[in-house]
Amino acid sequence: MFNHIMIGSNDIERSKRFYDAVLATLGAGEPARNQAPTGHTRLFYRHDGNVFGISEPINDQEATVANGATIGFKCVSPEQVQLFHDTAVAHGGTSIEQPPGLREGHMGALYLAYVRDPDGHKLCAIHRPQQNR
Repeated sequence: MFNHIMIGSNDIERSKRFYDAVLATLGAGEPARNQAPTGHTRLFYRHDGNVFGISEPINDQEATVANGATIGFKCVSPEQVQLFHDTAVAHGGTSIEQPPGLREGHMGALYLAYVRDPDGHKLCAIHRPQQNR
């Protein structure tokens, strides 16, 4: 359904350090660095056919977070969820909501961890024990 997800950053190099470490826990490598025609820097992480981008706002306004938005990253195990969380916190992220762990709900059992990146974007690491697709 999605081609890519793009978020804004007020400090692209800080974001690169954070996402290099965090996305490496999922197997993503170095991002492709791109300069928009406007001169703004963008980073594109590619992994398993997905693209996650970070950009300096092209309108030259401050990057802000979307209230109510969460970007979920699929993990292959509870251990990978924990590693994602711990790496995010070690690289300037903030642990939010409940500690990483198993949750039961309308979608069945999920192993979840929530963090905010250094710009305040809400991220979720998620593993579905019943179906890891």
